[in-house]
Amino acid sequence: MIYICLFLLSFSLTYIIKEVAIKKSLMAIPNERSSHTVATPHGGGIAIVMTWFSGISYLYFNDLLSSDIYLALMVGLFLSIVSFLDDIYDLNPKLRVAVQLTVAILGIYFLGGLQKIDLGFFVIENRIIINIVAVVATIWFINLYNFLDGIDGYAGSEAIFLALAGYFLFGSNFYLILMVSVLGFLVWNWHKAKIFMGDVGSTLLGYNVAIFAMYHQNEGDSILIWIALFGLFWFDATVTLFRRFRNGESLSVAHKKHAYQRLTQAGWTHDKVVVFGIVVNFLLLSIVYFISNVFIALIVAILLLFVTMKFVDRIKPFL
Repeated sequence: MIYICLFLLSFSLTYIIKEVAIKKSLMAIPNERSSHTVATPHGGGIAIVMTWFSGISYLYFNDLLSSDIYLALMVGLFLSIVSFLDDIYDLNPKLRVAVQLTVAILGIYFLGGLQKIDLGFFVIENRIIINIVAVVATIWFINLYNFLDGIDGYAGSEAIFLALAGYFLFGSNFYLILMVSVLGFLVWNWHKAKIFMGDVGSTLLGYNVAIFAMYHQNEGDSILIWIALFGLFWFDATVTLFRRFRNGESLSVAHKKHAYQRLTQAGWTHDKVVVFGIVVNFLLLSIVYFISNVFIALIVAILLLFVTMKFVDRIKPFL
């Protein structure tokens, strides 16, 4: 029953936020990075944020969620607040990075630190090194999720996939909370989107993925599982960043060179790109599920992602 209530809460809040945004002229205006041509309300991620934190608090206060993961996830509230202000006022990038750094450190602290990194054939146990890597990776996950939130339904469907995969593999109830929190928003964000998520939602989702990965690593499941599952987003973001750097481009300048953006430029509808991403995601889940050695599973997943990127390159070359 709680999951139905939370879905309805997310659905209703998204509608209310959409109407308020229209009245207050809080609109995302198309620019050189946009894959849209019409001004659209933004800030729908507020509904995800409110539903998500309400849901995990319900689990915690009913003794269904341990304090370490609860507190680590709750730190994301500060990130969402600052991201919401950034959506409205366009905050200084240095302030955003400072908040992201603080949130990453606090989240990892509440998890008890990342205890080790299991690579399948080798375990790294130097706590200083792995926690520095964890902080940097968390900040990267926060930002890359934001980079990949550019077409209708893409960021939302990725979050729902990760929630379903997490529940399927690990059985934790907070994944169902995430799924219904995003699903209520996604109803309004499906092509054509009536409202966008905004940084307030996308940065939180990226942060959550990092926390999930580290939490399960501390519980005994290799962090490589989550790196493989999240491959569709981090591979696109990382390869695109490297290619732009190699081309001598300014990395701070907006662009439309991510794989999903190039597919839309080639004439694919938003729905078609999203469905394509879902297919790739479930192939990644199959790899993780059927290949018991996590290192080999990650290698196979990266090969799949490499082939996928080459497929996109053939349709719309990276220039």
